[in-house]
Amino acid sequence: MVNTRTIEQTVTLKANPHAVYEMLMDSAQHTRFTGAPASISREVGGAFSAYGGALSGTNIELVADAKIVQAWRANDWPDGHYSNATFVLEETDGGTRVTFTQTEVPEEHYDDISQGWRDYYWSKMESSL
Repeated sequence: MVNTRTIEQTVTLKANPHAVYEMLMDSAQHTRFTGAPASISREVGGAFSAYGGALSGTNIELVADAKIVQAWRANDWPDGHYSNATFVLEETDGGTRVTFTQTEVPEEHYDDISQGWRDYYWSKMESSL
């Protein structure tokens, strides 16, 4: 049994929802803003990997420019353990509000994963816009 926690973060990026969605779902754009290899299926049920395979999973739900839900894991998590990562994109004045929720994050990895979203996603996405 893995003890887990939930990450909840909200960030506003200075881009429209389509641009934010594409940064997260387009392999080339994802690779560009992270500086690390990514391979991302654009199909429900399709696989993705990011940061050279350090992160991987499967797309559960995709609503273009509005919502992404993925079964998501880091390669140092217990074998077979996945979290659910949900990105909700809402247009706001001057950009897109990203409401991010990640459930079932192993407690021992919570602090690193939570900070990792800030350091390796939100700030890198913002600086690449």
